[in-house]
Formats: sequence, C-alpha cells, structure tokens
Amino acid sequence: MYSEAKETARPYKLLSDKLGGDTTTAMLKYIDQKAEPAVEANIKSMATKNDIALEKYDLTNLKFDIASQKGELKADTLTWMFIFWIGQVGARLWILFFFLKKLI
Repeated sequence: MYSEAKETARPYKLLSDKLGGDTTTAMLKYIDQKAEPAVEANIKSMATKNDIALEKYDLTNLKFDIASQKGELKADTLTWMFIFWIGQVGARLWILFFFLKKLI
C-alpha cells in the first residue's frame, strides 16, 4: 500500500505543477474510475495456480481414461475376432461335412 501511494505521489506532483491541484485530482480520479473495471475484469478472467493444477489433473486423468479405453477396445476386438473365426471354421466344417456326406 505504501509503495502504491509513493508511485501515485510522483505523477501527481509533476502534473499538479503543470495543471493545478484540482485538475490533476479530477484527472487521476477519472483514470482510476476507468481503469478499475478493466483491472477487475482481467483479474476475474485470470487463471490461478490452482486452476492450472486442476486442468493439468483433469488432462492427466483424461489421458489415463483414453489409455484404459484403448485397452478395453483391443480386448473387445480380439474377442469378436475369435468369435468370427470360430464361426468361419464352423461354417466351413459344416459345408465340408455336408458335401462329403453327399459324395458318400
């Protein structure tokens, strides 16, 4: 707080020498009124360390979820491949048996 007052005092002194005390006070109040909402809006939209940590945590969990789903997809694919192969072998054996029975 002290450094803020010190930083404001120097421009006030420089401006009040040129413009006068009342004009300088009015001008600095006007600048404060215009700058404060912009600063408040920037502060509200800034991400904190906690926000960034939460996003990093969420991305890490998403990465692990995708990896586990990929593994599950591979397992499901293999299961269906074996079911298909068994069906194909069964169908061919049935056709072979059917033709051999007709020939005999």
